Amino acid sequence: MNHLSLVKELVQAYQAFEAYSGAHIKEMGLTTTQFDIVATLGNQPPMTCKELGDKTLVSKGTMTGVLERLEAKGLIEKFMNADDGRSYKIGLSKSGDKLFKKVFPEHVEYLGKAFSRLTKKELEQAVTVLKEVKAIFN
Repeated sequence: MNHLSLVKELVQAYQAFEAYSGAHIKEMGLTTTQFDIVATLGNQPPMTCKELGDKTLVSKGTMTGVLERLEAKGLIEKFMNADDGRSYKIGLSKSGDKLFKKVFPEHVEYLGKAFSRLTKKELEQAVTVLKEVKAIFN
């Protein structure tokens, strides 16, 4: 066996996870990217676009459009940045916070049902191996 076998399994595992997770997120009326932003802003103080980009998997080019759509849905609010008047911070609106408190626990539970097929030891081993693989590329 060589490293290409690992690459294939990693890609297929990621694709399977994305399909499983994404279908549930879509049922909740969000895109995967919108969910990522709402979940990141949940229970957090407002943050800048840069901070949000660092904490999510959303690229800078995608971020603006997604934020505009979330703002149009009334799920986020923009605040002037007291530290830097040239920028603003983004936080969940009241309806965004209400949505977060509904969809985040539901999605965690949904994923938990799938991951419950693994033992605690298998989960720990998977995390350890994935961290080791990630470290190769950092």
